[in-house]
Amino acid sequence: MRWEHLDGKVLRVPETKTGEPRRVPLSSRAQAVLDALPRRLDGYVWGIRADSITQAFDRALRRARKDYEAECRGASGKPDPRMLTGLRFHDLRHEATSRLFEKGLNPMQVAAITGHKTLQMLKRYTHLRAEDLVGLLG
Repeated sequence: MRWEHLDGKVLRVPETKTGEPRRVPLSSRAQAVLDALPRRLDGYVWGIRADSITQAFDRALRRARKDYEAECRGASGKPDPRMLTGLRFHDLRHEATSRLFEKGLNPMQVAAITGHKTLQMLKRYTHLRAEDLVGLLG
């Protein structure tokens, strides 16, 4: 991502998996984070390789699992062997999609943010909880 791709409250993504450029709206929180970053001389927002985020996510998972096991031992409990296993960085996209729906965005708005082309694909990424839908029913 380059600074030239930021256009106020919108991120222009010139190259996507589908080959079509996209414009993604930024939350005020994302804007604040970006505004606080120093400008790099090479024009890139982040000074990291493409695989660095996935590697950092994997390290964070290992640390979280280790902390979880220590917490269980401290509470004289047995760790659940399934806890945090199989979690991938890409799973965060599923989580974010569901949270956008919970915030009240409609399917077209969510698709515009996530880049999903069809309702069918959007549904695959959405995991709504019945407990969260109760409030919408009144």
